[in-house]
Amino acid sequence: MIAACGLDPAGSFLMFGLMQIMTGILYGIPMPVQPLKAMAVLMISQKLSGGLLYGAGLSIGITMAVLTFTGALDYIVRAIPKSVVRGIQFGLGLSLASLAVKTYVLAGGAQGYLLAALGFILTVVFIGNKKYPPALFVVLLGIIYACFFSVNFGVLAAGAGLVLPSVNIPRPADIVNGFLVLAIPQIALSISNSVIATKRTVDDLFPEKALTVRKIGWTYTAMNLINPFFSGIPTCHGAGGIAGHYGFGGRTGGSVIIYGALFAVIGLFFSRGFSEFVKFFPMPVLGVILLFESLSLMSFIGDVARSKKCLFVSLVVGIMAFALPYGYAIGLVSGLLLDHFVNKDKILAHY
Repeated sequence: MIAACGLDPAGSFLMFGLMQIMTGILYGIPMPVQPLKAMAVLMISQKLSGGLLYGAGLSIGITMAVLTFTGALDYIVRAIPKSVVRGIQFGLGLSLASLAVKTYVLAGGAQGYLLAALGFILTVVFIGNKKYPPALFVVLLGIIYACFFSVNFGVLAAGAGLVLPSVNIPRPADIVNGFLVLAIPQIALSISNSVIATKRTVDDLFPEKALTVRKIGWTYTAMNLINPFFSGIPTCHGAGGIAGHYGFGGRTGGSVIIYGALFAVIGLFFSRGFSEFVKFFPMPVLGVILLFESLSLMSFIGDVARSKKCLFVSLVVGIMAFALPYGYAIGLVSGLLLDHFVNKDKILAHY
């Protein structure tokens, strides 16, 4: 989005990092922040303006505030059957796996294949190891590779220096048009993944936390009421990010705080040379991380495998979410209708 739409790198990285730090402190678990995916796709594909993006971010923050304050968000989440939630998680896992292999692992040619293979082996060896989590070794592998083969330290040094984000006041026209063009396509995805699937994933991995939908709604709201005024991209929570942090050893908010601090440092001191700085994280290495994140998400479907009807609903929703444009919205609605017809006894249907 920064490259395609001319966004402010300092504001994009700094605010993204600060939002990570905020959620790490508030939740005490690896509850990461991520860009709003539907908005990102539309921004990149249509090369829309930053003003429209910031207006859309503010409008979806206001929308989520209304849903949270009125209790409508709680009602929506209670009405969604577990089979549909598992399907959304499965579809997201399929999407991440496809992205990991097609876009990331295949990006580096022969060297990239070797790098991805080494990262995969390291992950398999150390996954589940609390003392030596695999992320340490996989990320370190990528940094070492980048230092020798891709990073131009002269260009990196030339771009270093303190840069503050641009202050931005969204125009009323951008708020209205941003809501119509960007926020409406995003809302269904946000409810299905950022709220429903995120809560379910936290319940699965951190059952002792008793996370409420309302808390997710309020932090979602706060991020998008703050970000637009400092040239920050609209953000949300996500099940995939939690699964990724957990799968690579994250158990507390500290992992998200470290992650966010890195983004904040890039924004403040390296935003003029951000395209060089991000080379420290080669795409094949990121592909390995995404692949294991996707496997973690897809594994949750085993929770409904005892019921053939629920499993059928989950698989249909997951395939729709993965294969269709606006698949999360279509899968969500279709899953509700399908669940009504095949699960009248509601066995395992609600959580």
